[in-house]
Amino acid sequence: MASMAVALMAGTALSAVPAAAQDVPADPAAAPQQAPATAPAPQGQIIQTISVSGAQRLEPQTILSYISMRPGEPYTTAKADAALRDLYATELFSDVRIGQDSGNVVIEVQENPVINRIVLEGNKRLKNDKILPEIRLAPRQIYTRSKVRADVARIIELYKRQGRFAATVEPQAVMLDQNRVDIVFEITEGPKSKVRQINIIGNEQFSDGELRGEMLTKQTGFLTFLTGNTSYDPDKLAFDQQNLRRFYLTQGYADFRVVSAVAELTPDRKDFIITYVVEEGERYKFGDVEVESEIRDFDDAALTATLPMKTGDWYNAEQVENTIESLAETIGAFGYAFGEVQPRYNPNREDLTMDVTFQIAEAPRVYVERIDINGNTLTQDKVIRREFRLAEGDAFNSLQVRRSTARINSLGYFQENFEVEQGPGSAPDRVVLTANVEERPTGELQLSAGFSSLERFILQGSIRQNNFRGRGQSVGLSLNYSRFSKSAQVSFTEPYVFDSNISFGADIYRRDFNSFNRFNNSRNTTYENSSTGFSVRAGTALSEYMQFIGRYTLQVEDVTLGQQYFADLDGDGVRTCEPLIAGRYLCDALGKRTSSILGASLVYDTLNNRLRPSAGHRVVLNGDFAGLGGSVKYLRGKLNASKFWGVGSGFIFSLQGEGGYIHALSDRAGANIDDVRLTDRFFLGNPQMRGFDIRGVGPRVIRKPLLDTNGDGIFETVSDDRDTWTDDALGGRAYYLGRAELEIPLGSGARELGLRPSIFVDAGAVFGLTDPVTQTFDQPLYAQRVDANGDPLDEIIYTNDPLAPDGETQNQRIISPFTEQFLGDSPKPRVAVGIGVNWNSPFGPLRIDLSKALLKEEGDDPRTFSFNVGTQF
Repeated sequence: MASMAVALMAGTALSAVPAAAQDVPADPAAAPQQAPATAPAPQGQIIQTISVSGAQRLEPQTILSYISMRPGEPYTTAKADAALRDLYATELFSDVRIGQDSGNVVIEVQENPVINRIVLEGNKRLKNDKILPEIRLAPRQIYTRSKVRADVARIIELYKRQGRFAATVEPQAVMLDQNRVDIVFEITEGPKSKVRQINIIGNEQFSDGELRGEMLTKQTGFLTFLTGNTSYDPDKLAFDQQNLRRFYLTQGYADFRVVSAVAELTPDRKDFIITYVVEEGERYKFGDVEVESEIRDFDDAALTATLPMKTGDWYNAEQVENTIESLAETIGAFGYAFGEVQPRYNPNREDLTMDVTFQIAEAPRVYVERIDINGNTLTQDKVIRREFRLAEGDAFNSLQVRRSTARINSLGYFQENFEVEQGPGSAPDRVVLTANVEERPTGELQLSAGFSSLERFILQGSIRQNNFRGRGQSVGLSLNYSRFSKSAQVSFTEPYVFDSNISFGADIYRRDFNSFNRFNNSRNTTYENSSTGFSVRAGTALSEYMQFIGRYTLQVEDVTLGQQYFADLDGDGVRTCEPLIAGRYLCDALGKRTSSILGASLVYDTLNNRLRPSAGHRVVLNGDFAGLGGSVKYLRGKLNASKFWGVGSGFIFSLQGEGGYIHALSDRAGANIDDVRLTDRFFLGNPQMRGFDIRGVGPRVIRKPLLDTNGDGIFETVSDDRDTWTDDALGGRAYYLGRAELEIPLGSGARELGLRPSIFVDAGAVFGLTDPVTQTFDQPLYAQRVDANGDPLDEIIYTNDPLAPDGETQNQRIISPFTEQFLGDSPKPRVAVGIGVNWNSPFGPLRIDLSKALLKEEGDDPRTFSFNVGTQF
């Protein structure tokens, strides 16, 4: 079937910038008529009949109801013109003609087509699912010019919000049979309109650069992809005017105002130039500052003494706002829920001072009438109510309301930014607290795979329900696999046992850990440590911020070595761990042992966010006693502390420190053998301490090859090539570690990418180990496997001769000449500085660190670059 495409609008396409008025023709298939479509008739002719022709979907009577012309009335040109206007006003017709013959009036109509479908073309930056919901036209609707024009404006407005002010939209129609039409919006998106320049006129006290730094909108320039916000947005323009005023008010310029703010589009329609005209005014200082309270419980002089601003300080509007909030919180803490604090300003323009009086209005002391909880379709009421720090009947306390809000938010069961609402009760001294919650999924099913510079390939999987059956219980199963570690764990936690203030949890786990050393610039597995066990724990809150946790752990460990470390050098037919191959310290660690551990933790936590804290501190004191049965006996203590500060403008500074010591309660037989077993010691390195490799800090035995440089069979030259050394970390009985880190905020563009860079300093050490036995072996050792006739031996013979007795077969070298050194056992701090970045990449969370070890000891293994990444699928 033939079809025809025509423009729906005359002239040029509508654009995102102001343009002359443009019209849509009434008929998509024809241009509008230039003359009234009314037949001339004698004036005053009486109308006999009125009929309709050309109608397809509309009934004639419906069409006649739109006009005021009726049979029996005189026919006039004015009435015919009025009927035409009325019919066109319905936007149901593309063409209307009126004629009459001897009083018989005929109205000939051509109905507007029915929309068959809506098509978008040329849109790449905004997909169909973003544009189509904004379009009011829809299939099976009647086409009208006004609706097309309105939809074009809506599409252009969408592109404006994206900063594309050069976008144009040209609607087209494809005519179909049965008076149907396809509407096609041809979109030319154009480039994103940037802010090329920001000019400021009238500023004398502050430079343009200082003022631009206070604005959300940024000029385009080098590295602006990190800062973002370079696109023009009228809403941001208004917001930046408020930012300028706020900045000047904090600097004492109480009369500051923005005279005008103009955004001009460049001739090429690609960029904007913004010009602000400002009037700074005079700078004020605080004059008399006082508090006037109508509530008798508060003393005016006492409250005035607590004010942060003093007479003679530069006026600061932000400080005034913070003081209002502080005073409101103070009176709220004493039960005055509806108390209001209003500042009264009195500017003295002669001496340029600003008197401020904080007026506290009379209000009744308020009690909690009831606590309402709404919206919890899964979570039981008691799970929410037990987080409230107030009970029904208690005196109102704004601090306790805020703490209740924080505790409910920390559950993670409901919407972000949840707030406990407060409203009037049945009497003026009653308040109703309401928790309007919105449930969100609390189950987690996660599969992730990634690559780490420390552990190579990583595979993780976990399933967890943090609000099991709406009771607030946590149930989880996790599996982890990498080159050097594997683990499986099942966990359960009940935060309130029998609705009491006691928590309980249990874990069952299996962990396999492979230790490794360095040789020839590669990692070689040394020993494998398998742990199987369970732990139970119970805790109780000692105060709002302090918690005591007791725990018991029973685990069975099995430390094994590969067969390459076993040999029968004494010829008794039994292959044992050979210290010449593995080292005495590894041979001493072999075997199975059972650990029965009783532990306790004291936790003090005021962090404002568990995942990404920006304020508060956390201190954890841990103590463990192993020896309640089992074969391992020791005392171990650890202390962890961290503090976070928001230092303004989005910067977050943190200090973290930790340390520990372990003391053996049993003696192990043998000289130069430390009483603390290898697997119970502390180790330090990446990722805990950046700038060093995993287990790269602290006591270690380094085995260096001895070389025969003269070819005389004497091995006496020590290799200085670190890649040929064998490096075995032994850990220590004591350690400490400190970190200072500053998280740097970026612009919205980088934040949308999930980038969070930081600079850091790490310092720490691990030490306190009994010097192990070190060895020197100055001749190679070979394994002879054939006899003088070249026949295989029943048992291997170890010899210093490289040739078998048959004179042809080369014996296998199993030990090369070496010398060992014990290094790194020093409490002197190792210090590393660097930069890092967390990135929520499309492949998953990525952490990259670039660091430099400033202080190190002989034997330490520094590492400049490290990263790890995972992804969800």
